[in-house]
Amino acid sequence: MKHHAARRALVCGQMPAGAVAILATAPEVPRNADSDYPYRHDSYFYYLTGFTEPEAVAVLVAAQGSTPSRSILFCRQKNAEREIWDGFRYGPEAARAAFGFDEAYAIDDIDSELPRLLANAAALYCPLAHSAAFDARIKGWMDKVRGLSRSGVTAPASVHDLLVLLDEMRVFKDEHEQALMQRAADISARAHERAMRATRPGMFEYEIEAELLHEFRRSGAQSPAYASIVASGAHACVLHYNANNAQTRDGDLVLIDAGCEFDSYASDITRTWPVNGRFSAPQKQLYELVLAAQSAALAAIVPGQRYSAIHDAALKVLAQGMLDFGLLDKAKFGGVDDVVAERAFAQFYMHGTGHWLGLDVHDAGAYRDVTLDERPSRILQPGMALTVEPGLYVRPAPGVPEQFWNIGIRIEDDVVVTASGRKILSGAAPKLVADIEKAMQHG
Repeated sequence: MKHHAARRALVCGQMPAGAVAILATAPEVPRNADSDYPYRHDSYFYYLTGFTEPEAVAVLVAAQGSTPSRSILFCRQKNAEREIWDGFRYGPEAARAAFGFDEAYAIDDIDSELPRLLANAAALYCPLAHSAAFDARIKGWMDKVRGLSRSGVTAPASVHDLLVLLDEMRVFKDEHEQALMQRAADISARAHERAMRATRPGMFEYEIEAELLHEFRRSGAQSPAYASIVASGAHACVLHYNANNAQTRDGDLVLIDAGCEFDSYASDITRTWPVNGRFSAPQKQLYELVLAAQSAALAAIVPGQRYSAIHDAALKVLAQGMLDFGLLDKAKFGGVDDVVAERAFAQFYMHGTGHWLGLDVHDAGAYRDVTLDERPSRILQPGMALTVEPGLYVRPAPGVPEQFWNIGIRIEDDVVVTASGRKILSGAAPKLVADIEKAMQHG
């Protein structure tokens, strides 16, 4: 847990002397009368603590003068009876030792301890407008401190958004995080290949999804990182389709966007393949266009390059292909620059080419440099982790060649920026036409 302790120390170092930060984990959420949804801790909380139990709050107190910084955990007490029903609990003392906190208290004591910690604090850092329920609790603790003003006690004079600090920290993945993301990507790549080999005409989309889920759990992943998309035929033109209940047909493509979560870190891979194991000529044309767009986007991932260059590179390739294959009328456009300027491409490609990846599948962090007035796209730096996912979605429309109708293609990989370029974490999942067809022949 040294990684989490180091992050807590870094946060304390960014706050004014004597400031206090408060961060709670996610609440349990009832599913129905007597059961909850599967519990998943808050990503920010885990990033700073490594602690996965519910009903927990972390408090950081920045150093002041000769007094060093402190990290404090509030968590559930040991309870032998509840552990019979719900499983192991650390309890404050064991949690303090296991997760490297300076102090730990029972969560039941938080209403008495927090006002004491906030008394005379220079400033308060907490997630602003993140949870109405927790905002109300913070107000209650602050009101208790304000009530002591006649005795010379002061409440924090300023309140700051803690997530602003954490967002920027989370953009950069250390070696430990990258190793976990590599493990998640390896598992997901195997799951995609397993699904690829199993696919046959007449299968239902949920049967293919079951192959993914089997490999996730078989390989030790705790859960999917998001709701899996298994979209065959025209459903592949629906970006966030997840009904996954249609029957696949001979001659259609199936687009699968799925990734597992391993030790809290997400993977996010998309592959598209023919249900019958062979790309038709029109399918192959568009597939190789998207693959070429992804290759151009990957080549743009270089330290010092702007994040927007990734999308721009993919867009130029796709726009040229739209003209070459007659998806767009060449007579209406002077070339790629006109297609881009008029956003004509958006009929077939309407999303960005990627996003940050990490503890969340769409991870925390700004995409623009907010320190500059013009807010340009931020500069790529080593340690950033992102996806690269160009696509092409052709719905039936006047003027669009009929052989391309209802073809939806997306190819997505997980990437880490390195000192010299990029590392593709998800490269084990087949994506060349020949490799896909070979894998499906040996299914």
